[in-house]
Amino acid sequence: METMKVGELTLTWLNGGATNLDGGAMFGVVPKPLWSRKYSVNEKNQIELRNDPIFFQLDGKNILIESGLGNNRLSDKQKRNYGVAEESQVEYSLKELGLTPEDIDIVIMTHMHFDHALGLTKVVDGKLASAFPNAIIYTSETEWKEMREPNIRSKNTYWKENWEAITEQVQTFKEELEVVPGVKMIHSGGHSDGHSIIIIESGEETLIHMADLMPTHAHQNVLWVLAFDDYPMDSIAMKQQYLPEGMKKGAWFIFYHDAMYRAVKWNESGELIDCIKREKIIV
Repeated sequence: METMKVGELTLTWLNGGATNLDGGAMFGVVPKPLWSRKYSVNEKNQIELRNDPIFFQLDGKNILIESGLGNNRLSDKQKRNYGVAEESQVEYSLKELGLTPEDIDIVIMTHMHFDHALGLTKVVDGKLASAFPNAIIYTSETEWKEMREPNIRSKNTYWKENWEAITEQVQTFKEELEVVPGVKMIHSGGHSDGHSIIIIESGEETLIHMADLMPTHAHQNVLWVLAFDDYPMDSIAMKQQYLPEGMKKGAWFIFYHDAMYRAVKWNESGELIDCIKREKIIV
């Protein structure tokens, strides 16, 4: 597990599993000769995407950002379609930190697409139960509404199996929420109507989690948005706002999906000046 210390915070990336999705879908209208220079692609035109929750402790709370892929939640067909290379090891990662899922106080969900929300539940005696039974789960009001009432497009990623067991734990907000002092959720839209980004302030340091508005470092270009985005112009607008602001103040940009970097820092010209690389484990 990679860790980084920023200000008074220590962030740890847990093992939440991996998918391999179509590179064209992940980079939208950007031609492959361009994006493939920045991110590795396999012979099936798939790119590796991690689904690794970010753990930290603040204000006396054990906090997760996102939840991972979970275990035994996908059929063999779904695993093939989504290129699932490994399922979640979050429980084992927490054990290495001396914790259990019951110790998690807060789970911050930028959105509730299946690759972020599967890890919120687990199979117990043949039924789905909350994976983090003592946690408050935060997401935007808009996201939670669509999660339960998906439209013809979004029903492919908002599954009732991912919300029925956690209904009593979910707390929502409209535009902005300070989860704990120094940790702010901002309703952004873009990738989904209810998508949020996360800004963390610790001492003089800032961390920005753009989530699926910028799932990897290779999506730094504000125009490089996903074919999966429901509102791509909103994605672009948010990137136009938060990327220059973050670069100017020397913020860290942290990732849930990036298979190469856990976090990066760019200067105002967009040049990489610092990073935390993901350590790839060869089995």
